[in-house]
Amino acid sequence: MMNFEAFWLDYAGTFQLLFKGLLIGIIASAPMGPVGVLCIQRTMQKGRNYGLVTGAGAALSDIIYALMTGAGMSFVMDLINDERNLFFLKLIGSVMLFIFGIYMFRTDPQKCIRPTPNSKGTLFHNFFTSFLVTLSNPLIIFLFIALFNMFTFVIPGNWFGQCVGYASIVGGAMLWWLGLTYVINRMRKNFGLRGITRLNRTIGSIVLAASVIYALMTVFRLSLY
Repeated sequence: MMNFEAFWLDYAGTFQLLFKGLLIGIIASAPMGPVGVLCIQRTMQKGRNYGLVTGAGAALSDIIYALMTGAGMSFVMDLINDERNLFFLKLIGSVMLFIFGIYMFRTDPQKCIRPTPNSKGTLFHNFFTSFLVTLSNPLIIFLFIALFNMFTFVIPGNWFGQCVGYASIVGGAMLWWLGLTYVINRMRKNFGLRGITRLNRTIGSIVLAASVIYALMTVFRLSLY
């Protein structure tokens, strides 16, 4: 019976990491910064496949920063395991996410537009340039710190669960890029700067609301899991 309970706890914990990883991947990919605008540009000018590999390049860069964040936080697990410290870390994560939501809401997509060459280039070239654009912005690591704090994502000892969790971050990111390129491809003639601005403000508003809700849940000791 004890073995069954231990198995169930491991299974439930792995499922939670999968769900959290998907959310983290989507939230980290959703902002319409340089790589988001680049993905939209390429989808509109070159086709959906080029937009999709652009998103895949960004996802590869994101997982590198996610692994760096997880590795750094694993060294301070004693701090995180303390319930009082975890309470304040979650609040700090909510505040950081709130600030990030404001930044998203106020971002001017026109400043993120990059000149695109006349030739399409290879899919690998589009993938690699997107990877470099995302990798050149180390500030993304602060977003991962906020998200990891909020979702208590780093759990030591469960290596299989951790692998599932990090893989789900990539899965969440690719879900976002698949959905975005599909919508842009279908609305190619009607999606411009105004559409990007609207999308950014919608996402920013969702992130702001989520950060406030999560902060209130932390204060009142509520949990979804």
